[in-house]
Amino acid sequence: MRVLIVEDELYLAEAVQAGLRLEAIASDIAGDGDTALERLDVNAYDVVVLDRDIPGTHGDEVCRIIVERRLGCRVLMLTAAGLLDEKVAGFEIGADDYLTKPFDLRELVVRLRSLARRPKDSTPPVIDYAGIRLDPFRREVFRDGRYVALTRKQFAVLEVLMTARGGVVSAETLLERAWDENADPFTNAVRITMSTLRKRLGEPSAIHTVPGVGYRLDEPAGHNGAAGHDGSARRAR
Repeated sequence: MRVLIVEDELYLAEAVQAGLRLEAIASDIAGDGDTALERLDVNAYDVVVLDRDIPGTHGDEVCRIIVERRLGCRVLMLTAAGLLDEKVAGFEIGADDYLTKPFDLRELVVRLRSLARRPKDSTPPVIDYAGIRLDPFRREVFRDGRYVALTRKQFAVLEVLMTARGGVVSAETLLERAWDENADPFTNAVRITMSTLRKRLGEPSAIHTVPGVGYRLDEPAGHNGAAGHDGSARRAR
């Protein structure tokens, strides 16, 4: 395993590096966000131990760049902020784990090894696909900048379809992923939810039925809209 320690307090970074060396974990140190991005450009890391409050490029922005570029490394946020809102904010921008200062080195090592075992390819915290933007943390959906109000079940179904990124998802899979174990496999709940979801998303339809197979999400023909929330969209309540 190779780890990048992004920490501006050099004594702490060196202490962590020495402790990881005893655990046979290779590590490099970056004292600011700009240096961290430079190292990420030239080296392949399994995990980045990232302090949020660092000089240069802020730790939050470094995390966003790691996620956007799909660099394949996990991010463990390391910070003195232990408030729940701070932790939630870290996860929202793409952090995989969170550790509050002061911490025990043994816990850090355990978390690092756990993160390194996870598959490299993962779903980004905010999913953009087929002109639709879905934020699972805020439970918000936008289509071409327009806020779309969805029920919990509609949101769950859309999230499964967006995660598939154009792949066909069967009704059985939707039942398994968006309903609980008490769902009747012979129910028409999927068909009904899909119908109402299409109406909420509006025209042209982005959800396509593949007869005898399932459903898929795709960019409608001739549709040139761009997904995203520009901050000016009015939310329907």
